[in-house]
Amino acid sequence: MATAAAASASEAEAEPKAGPEAEGEQDEAKAARARRKVLPRAVAAATYKTMGPEWDQQEEGVSESDGDEEYAMASSAESSPGEYEWGYDEEEKNQLEIERLEEQLSINVYDYNCHVDLIRLLRLEGELTKVRMARQKMSEIFPLTEELWLEWLHDEISMAMDGLDREHVYDLFERAVKDYICPNIWLEYGQYSVGGIGQKGGLEKVRSVFERALSSVGLHMTKGLAIWEAYREFESAIVEAARLEKVHSLFRRQLAIPLYDMEATFAEYEEWSEDPIPESVIQSYNKALQQLEKYKPYEEALLQAEAPRLAEYQAYIDFEMKIGDPARIQLIFERALVENCLVPDLWIRYSQYLDRQLKVKDLVLSAHSRAVRNCPWTVALWSRYLLALERHGVEHRVISVTFEKALSAGFIQATDYVEIWQAYLDYLRRRVDFKQDSSKELEELRSAFARALEYLKQEVEERFSESGDPSCLIMQNWARIEARLCNNMQKARELWDSIMTRGNAKFANMWLEYYNLERAHGDTQHCRKALHRAVQCTSDYPEHVCEVLLTMERTEGTLEDWDIAVQKTETRLARVNEQRIKAAEKEAALAQQEEEKVEQRKRARAEKKALKKKKKTRGADKHRADEDDEKEWGDDEEEQPSKRRRVENSVPPAGEAEPGSEADFSGSSAPAATEPPSELKEVRVGARRRDVPKVLHDSSKDGVTVFVSNLPYGLGEPAATLRPLFEACGDVVEVRPIFSNRGDFRGYCYVEFREEAAALQALQLDRQSVEGRPMFVSPCVDKSKNPDFKVFRYSTALEKHKLFVSGLPFSCTKEELEEICKAHGTVKDIRLVTNRAGKPKGLAYVEYENESQASQAVLKMDGMTIRENVIKVAISNPPQRKVPEKLEARKAPGSALLPRQVYGARGKGRTQLSLLPRALQRPSAATAQAENGPATPATTEAPKMSNADFAKLLLRK
Repeated sequence: MATAAAASASEAEAEPKAGPEAEGEQDEAKAARARRKVLPRAVAAATYKTMGPEWDQQEEGVSESDGDEEYAMASSAESSPGEYEWGYDEEEKNQLEIERLEEQLSINVYDYNCHVDLIRLLRLEGELTKVRMARQKMSEIFPLTEELWLEWLHDEISMAMDGLDREHVYDLFERAVKDYICPNIWLEYGQYSVGGIGQKGGLEKVRSVFERALSSVGLHMTKGLAIWEAYREFESAIVEAARLEKVHSLFRRQLAIPLYDMEATFAEYEEWSEDPIPESVIQSYNKALQQLEKYKPYEEALLQAEAPRLAEYQAYIDFEMKIGDPARIQLIFERALVENCLVPDLWIRYSQYLDRQLKVKDLVLSAHSRAVRNCPWTVALWSRYLLALERHGVEHRVISVTFEKALSAGFIQATDYVEIWQAYLDYLRRRVDFKQDSSKELEELRSAFARALEYLKQEVEERFSESGDPSCLIMQNWARIEARLCNNMQKARELWDSIMTRGNAKFANMWLEYYNLERAHGDTQHCRKALHRAVQCTSDYPEHVCEVLLTMERTEGTLEDWDIAVQKTETRLARVNEQRIKAAEKEAALAQQEEEKVEQRKRARAEKKALKKKKKTRGADKHRADEDDEKEWGDDEEEQPSKRRRVENSVPPAGEAEPGSEADFSGSSAPAATEPPSELKEVRVGARRRDVPKVLHDSSKDGVTVFVSNLPYGLGEPAATLRPLFEACGDVVEVRPIFSNRGDFRGYCYVEFREEAAALQALQLDRQSVEGRPMFVSPCVDKSKNPDFKVFRYSTALEKHKLFVSGLPFSCTKEELEEICKAHGTVKDIRLVTNRAGKPKGLAYVEYENESQASQAVLKMDGMTIRENVIKVAISNPPQRKVPEKLEARKAPGSALLPRQVYGARGKGRTQLSLLPRALQRPSAATAQAENGPATPATTEAPKMSNADFAKLLLRK
């Protein structure tokens, strides 16, 4: 039996393939493995029922030597198809690829695909020792899938020669069943252990393996049946007096559990048992059938859905949580994690359940360990792991090693490093006995605080350009521990001095934190000193700090202290008010200058128009004088009709045309304009001016109004075109397009609704295409009153459930991208990024239902090829926009905002080139020439204008 068992797993399994298209091949491979199972004939019959009719009973009696030959043949067929045709060039190519992969792993040991490719090539080349080392290295970093474990186990089984090798295979099986819940691996384990039944303790080993398999996957409704039947058939094959009772017990235990094909098991029990089935067994069986009906909808949903089936598993988990059976809850979590091992939220939910409900040390720590191996980039999993290790009394060395692994995991945010350091420092603080003045644990805590500050300053700032701890939370905690627990106020004061020197001295809340610490653990003198410094340094809320200082002196200070405090606070507040007045005056002056410039431009424009009109009047008088002269010298010549029409009318009557005109040659009767071009243009512009009503914007209706921009300038009737679009949102009172003084549409308008809810709903029309151009719809807000208002409606912060896709073909549509993305989760929204003209930029944002689906999509889509374009996919984390530094002066009541125009009246040009000869250039008042550099804007800038101000400026005559 041992010989047969060794041969049973000797056949090499085909290389596993990812994706649903390989499911058929995997089933065939499983069937091939099943044909090599070596159990007694009764076990073979059970496997026949489990695996299907393809079981070939003629292959049961395969010897060990035959198994080795089969494995060698399979390995040869798998590893070197067409070996003789390949020749030396193919082997050399494989060796070069192996060297490249090894070099790549030496640079980045966390490259999962490199590990898989290296193992495949080494196995192809027959490098058994190197394959074993590569697998060992990969298993230490990553949990292996069921396919990878089975392939490794089959290779090791084929090379097992003695008892020591068998123990090595047993160790591999033990490691394999810990990574994920795998019924097939448990079945392989049980059947392989049957081969060692002749050794000392072999029978107990087999039963122990099968019992552990039942406790792990025996409740699996679709795959647990194979374990039960294999165990039962094994017991049936043993010639013992007590075997009948053991088989009876297995039948009864199995029939009490809801499993698929329970009816066939019950019928088999009836046929096998010589005695009538007890009533208690029948009742348990009927109860299990009823439970099966409740579970079937969830199991069928899993069978019908495609991997990873996260939503179906979550619904199943919710159902099991309501029932409350711990064993079944654990099983469904494990089943879900097999297909969703890269979903941090699922790991967090599972570990939280184990921490709070089961509280079994081995289960809890195993789940936490597997969680951080699958999702090492999630800081929450590492923090929970450290807490679990401490909660279950794991030794300090193990916790410290785990923390060091967390630091090297590669988090995606600087704040993640602050969080993991805080978790570790909290653990070290709880180890210290503060009743002692000095201890080894206290010194370790202090050195850890110092190391944390150094790590954030060097490692984190170098990578993220920020420490992740701008408020110095770690240093604040250190100061509180020194003050409250160590009674070392001197060290606490030094730490707070360091905090203030890192840019926090201008914030009142930081000074008040320090003041409260001094009040609780310091003395009045240092409290007073801290508040005096706060009065001088605080810039955000100086009044509040002054009030705290006066309150303290009122209750504790002497008269001299009170006088000093009053003098300092009055001086400081007077200086602050003076600065605010100066800032307001400066803004008012800038606003006044801008108004004067506007008036000057108006006067210049009016003078120019008057001069132009005067020149036209002179030209008309001269023309009439010339005609009078012609009449005097014409000898009563009859005036030509064309000249008479030109003088009397600017346009000839309908049906007549000048000789030689375009209408005369074409035969059409359209009127031809004979007026001088300048006069005709003025007449037309005047007509258009008269047609356009000029209505000032009413800011009191901003709540029911939306601002629509980026519309096509050639839109013929803007109001008629836009009204049907916005009427779908609610009752439209008015669509007010904005025209220039010449009567041209300026590409934006105001849409006023009757109700505010309709205006809010209209914001959903943002980016909708209007004649091929995306229409921008934003709230109507006066920026002079709301300077911090931002029109950009999309988040600029990290969104872990949203992906940023770049490198897309310009022809890729939203529907095509959605078809690709929905294979990895539920897609809530897709936004293709376009320019203002509506042309695609090859970028897109894809929003998933949760963070876990997005993480899985990144791993599977990054580097994908779409129409010969290799796309890049990452979690959406836009870089911080470079906002120009704001001037210290803020807006004063009744004055305009600070100017944003710094490049001249026509804005910033594309090339920034000056076409004026340098000999004629004169420095302007708006810019100051920097030495060896471009011109820099002066401080006197034009004030910013809101949309409403801009419209008023255009409509002002």
